[in-house]
Amino acid sequence: MSNELPELGWHTLSGPAHDIGLALGRAGRDAVQRHLPGHALWRELVSDRHAARVARMAQATRARFPAIWAEIEGLAAGLGLPVEQVFAWNCRGDLLASVPDGCTTVLVPGDTPTLAHNEDGLPFFRGACFIANVAPQGQPGFRSFCYPGSIPGHTFAFTDAGLVQTVNNIRLTGVEAEIPRMVLGRAVLAAATLAEALAILRDAPSGGFHFGLMQRGDGRILSVEYGGGECSVQDVTAPALHANHALHLPRGLAGQIVTDSSGDRQAWGDRLVAEGRAPLEILRDRSGPGLPIRRDEPDDPDEENTLGTAVFTLTGAGLDWSIHDRAAGPPRYSGTA
Repeated sequence: MSNELPELGWHTLSGPAHDIGLALGRAGRDAVQRHLPGHALWRELVSDRHAARVARMAQATRARFPAIWAEIEGLAAGLGLPVEQVFAWNCRGDLLASVPDGCTTVLVPGDTPTLAHNEDGLPFFRGACFIANVAPQGQPGFRSFCYPGSIPGHTFAFTDAGLVQTVNNIRLTGVEAEIPRMVLGRAVLAAATLAEALAILRDAPSGGFHFGLMQRGDGRILSVEYGGGECSVQDVTAPALHANHALHLPRGLAGQIVTDSSGDRQAWGDRLVAEGRAPLEILRDRSGPGLPIRRDEPDDPDEENTLGTAVFTLTGAGLDWSIHDRAAGPPRYSGTA
């Protein structure tokens, strides 16, 4: 990625849930209106064949997470699109087994635990994604990578409660979701503790996700795979990599789609981890024998490119964080929380 490409934006938002959603929608409106309505995935998701499932998940979301539903309503208003269509887009991994949400996470436990993450998504959103610095009413503030048209909580984020979240797609087959996986991810951003975050993820059948979780003052890194009513939690005790397919979720091991990219990134990433490479070096690597970890190819077979990279490290001073929007060089944003 050259230095001439657009930078990752930063938007500061606050207020009631609907107002936050409205601001998120306005921030992504131009990109969504330009790219999504004509895209085959959008047309599939908003078609009548999924309408009953979307309506059922919408009803469940309104009942269980009314503030998140209000945020989705605001998002739709800001985008200038029907809420049913916007909600369906935010259910994409629950309605379809395979969607273009990839990602790679490096998990390094120890005295200074580190979570590092490549956010891989639709290439046409490069330059339109942004960091949302959000202060919701009655919940911890957070900073999250955001795609145009999507709620926060399914990429990478860190909160004022010291919680760090990184998210990878898992392409589970045969799942009938009750609550969308992205809604659960958004709910985790309001959690005060790791235990509260796990309780949210254990309590509702959804599509498949992997979360890397850690929290300031705790010291653990948790690898969490959930979907289809199952939730598998592992305490990470040695450096590891996760390349968006299930490694320990029983349902995933029995039925999932592992793309060539996902398999290649896992195999090559495991080798780099074993060699002791630094997390950012691993996430920027393009030297493997198969499809690369760092993804910039216009013909990527999963229709995914690396749109942002984050490194989070717990230290005695707190949480050191950096967010990168280039394939080399210094971060776009960094700080200590």
